[in-house]
Amino acid sequence: MSNLPGYHLAVMGATGAVGQQILKTLENRDFPIKKLTLLSSARSAGTEIEFKGQKITVQEAVPEAFEGVDIALFSAGGSISEKFAPEAVKRGAIVVDNTSAFRMDPEVPLVVPEVNEEAILKHNGIIANPNCSTIQMVAALEPIRQEYGLKKVIVSTYQAVSGAGAAAINEMKDQATAILNEQEFSPEILPVGGADKHYQIAFNVIPQIDQFAANGYTLEEMKMINETKKIMEMPELKVAATCVRLPVETGHSESVYIELDRNDVKVTDIQQILSVAPGLTVQDEPENQLYPMPAMAAGKEDVFIGRIRKDLDEDTGFHMWIVSDNLIKGAALNTIQIAESLIKLKVVTEK
Repeated sequence: MSNLPGYHLAVMGATGAVGQQILKTLENRDFPIKKLTLLSSARSAGTEIEFKGQKITVQEAVPEAFEGVDIALFSAGGSISEKFAPEAVKRGAIVVDNTSAFRMDPEVPLVVPEVNEEAILKHNGIIANPNCSTIQMVAALEPIRQEYGLKKVIVSTYQAVSGAGAAAINEMKDQATAILNEQEFSPEILPVGGADKHYQIAFNVIPQIDQFAANGYTLEEMKMINETKKIMEMPELKVAATCVRLPVETGHSESVYIELDRNDVKVTDIQQILSVAPGLTVQDEPENQLYPMPAMAAGKEDVFIGRIRKDLDEDTGFHMWIVSDNLIKGAALNTIQIAESLIKLKVVTEK
């Protein structure tokens, strides 16, 4: 791989679920790589991972591992990013971080390339990848905002258990099996955060993702609120969120209500704008029962939008349903698109 033109890429957290999806997406998109360094904790170091037909040994993450790296993709948890991202930057790498560690840092761009690609130019070595549920929502709303303005967003999310990691997926499946076999079980994982109390997720819905803040919103909800305002550069935008965990393995769904700056917009206008926007697919034929669902979106790169309808009381209001694979566009793909934008905008060049 070292004789190929391209970039020296490092993937931090290569053995995790998002890290694995990053590698798969890099391969699918044929990202220009001349050298690939895979990093993880000491526990996972020594693992061999196949990439484009070659076996690469995962190394333990240490500061020196970033020597000569052009772009480092981080997906190993916030504390790891806080420790190692500055070390990577110190050695000349540009970090694209998939954790919440730097998202609200005013010195760090928070980027969805379809929405605010140019923000990349303001980086100081680190670029943050937004929360998965924020990414799919702003990707869908930005074309509408550009055309008709935007003054209010109210979102309720229906989030897959994969957002809480592989252990949560296994717990959901184990609980479902136990329930179907009329066996006892003891929830141990969900919800994550806050009091040491856990609930059944199989055949259930948990209205909590992450810890509760003093204002009654969860940290996940506050991420969506604050990140949306930052990405769209609209601190005055009215945003409210309710985030819910569902017994779905992959794919986040969102019911989104928006109010525009204009009152002469039709459903067909919004459908047309979204149908030609990059990275979006409109599935909106209620007469044929065609609308997005996580089972259909899993494994796909696009954000899917349907159930677009005008509010019955507010003449500037619209409702829509937004679905996307949270591990692909919600994490790995957006991270790689940021890296592609670094090349496109000539922020990073081959050494």
